[in-house]
Amino acid sequence: MSSVLSCGRFRLDLSQPKIMAIINVTSDSFSGDGCLSLDAAIRSAERAVEEGADLLDIGGESSRPGSVPVSEQHELDRVIPLVEALAGMGVPLSVDTVKAVVMRESIRAGADLMNDIAAFRLPGALEAVSESNVALCVMHMQGEPGTMQAAPQYGDVFVEVRDFLRSRVQVLQDHGVSPDRILLDPGFGFGKTLDHNLVLLDRLEQFGSEGYPILVGMSRKTMLGAITGRDVDERVVAGAAAAFLAIQRGARIIRTHDVGATRDVVRLWTALGHAQAGSYAAE
Repeated sequence: MSSVLSCGRFRLDLSQPKIMAIINVTSDSFSGDGCLSLDAAIRSAERAVEEGADLLDIGGESSRPGSVPVSEQHELDRVIPLVEALAGMGVPLSVDTVKAVVMRESIRAGADLMNDIAAFRLPGALEAVSESNVALCVMHMQGEPGTMQAAPQYGDVFVEVRDFLRSRVQVLQDHGVSPDRILLDPGFGFGKTLDHNLVLLDRLEQFGSEGYPILVGMSRKTMLGAITGRDVDERVVAGAAAAFLAIQRGARIIRTHDVGATRDVVRLWTALGHAQAGSYAAE
C-alpha cells in the first residue's frame, strides 16, 4: 500500500509518523481535558497545532469505560460549530463519532477523517462515509463503552482483533472505499485487559503487514496507570514511552492528549533513522 493517506482535502504523507491531537468537547472526558465552550475548544486546537499536531481529532461524546451516550442533537451541537471554525487551520480534521448523522454533517462542515470506535457497523454509517473522500479509521472494540471493561475475554486477542479489522476493511472495500482511505486501530483499552493491551502493543508491527497504516491511542489510558501507578494527569512520560514503542513497531499516527511530549518522541525516532542513514544534522 502507499504511504500516502487520502484524507479529505489532504494527501497525508505517512512515511514519517504523524501526531493527532485530541480535542474533546465533552464534560466527561476520562482525562479531564474536555472543553466546555467553543472558544475554549478553538484555543485548545490552536495550541495543539502550535505544539506540533499534524491532525486534530474532535470528539463530542465520551467513549471512556462506563460512559453514557449523548443524544444525536447534543453531539451535533458540540461538534459541527468546531469543525466549521477549524476548517481553515490547514490541518486535517478528524471527527470521533459512531453516529451516521454526525458523520454526514461533519463531512459537510469540512472534516477530513472519520474515527469510528464502532468500525462503521451502526445503522447508516457505511452509507454516510462510503461515497465521500474522507479517510476512515477502523477500530476494534469488544462490547460497548458502558460495559466494555467489565470482563473482556479472548482466545487469542491478536488473532481476534486482526480478523475483525480484516473483516471490516473488506466491508468498506465492498462499499467502494479505496484502500488509500483506510486506517486501522487495534483499540487499546476498548474491551481489553492490561495483558491484552500489552500483547497488542508487542505485536503491533504484525497489524502493519495488512498493508494499512496503523493509528494508536494509548495517551493517559488506564493501562499506563496500571503499569506506573500514576493518576491520569501524571501519565505524560508513560504516554511518550508508549508512543515511542508504538512507532518502533510501525504506528504511523499517534493519537494523544500531550502533543509536545509526543512531538519530541517523533523527533527522536526521526533523528535515529537519519543517524542510521548517516544523514542527521543537529538543528
